[in-house]
Amino acid sequence: MRIAILSDIHDNLWNLEVAMDAIEGCDAMICCGDLCSPFVVDELARFRGDIHLVFGNNDADLFRITAKAAKLPAFHIHGEFFEAQLAGKRVAANHFDLIARPVAKSGNFELVCFGHNHEFEISRDGGCLLINPGPIMGARFSGGKRVDVTPTFVVYDTVTAEPEVFGVNPGRTGVVRMERVLGV
Repeated sequence: MRIAILSDIHDNLWNLEVAMDAIEGCDAMICCGDLCSPFVVDELARFRGDIHLVFGNNDADLFRITAKAAKLPAFHIHGEFFEAQLAGKRVAANHFDLIARPVAKSGNFELVCFGHNHEFEISRDGGCLLINPGPIMGARFSGGKRVDVTPTFVVYDTVTAEPEVFGVNPGRTGVVRMERVLGV
């Protein structure tokens, strides 16, 4: 199973559209929050597999996001925390690193995903792979100032247990496979 992992969209439909084209062959998606507006659900709905969403701190209109997603049978909203078995892997997701890190350390999961800080990260804590796919938005904030970064997302293969990192090309002309992350 190939699982697309996205986070921190912040209404950037242009970068999201490019990412959605690239993950077309994936079997499931985990979205770690901060869609921001309900209209983002419409773009996510193009995905043909199950979508697992946790809310972030900037998902202000939870009612309308939930109402839109409820009309889509493959769209699963999990509130602030998601845990499941996906293709035999114990998986958890939430928006915040302050929650995700202790969850990864618990030893109860093989994959824990998070977002929030807009900083791409793949690390290992014991037997758990910890993934922040980075922001689809394409920016982070440092010292109160906006810093442009490459919009990134991750595809995790449950068979090989390897993540692949993808970045949206400047000009939104597709994606580029970033350095393959092995042995983390």
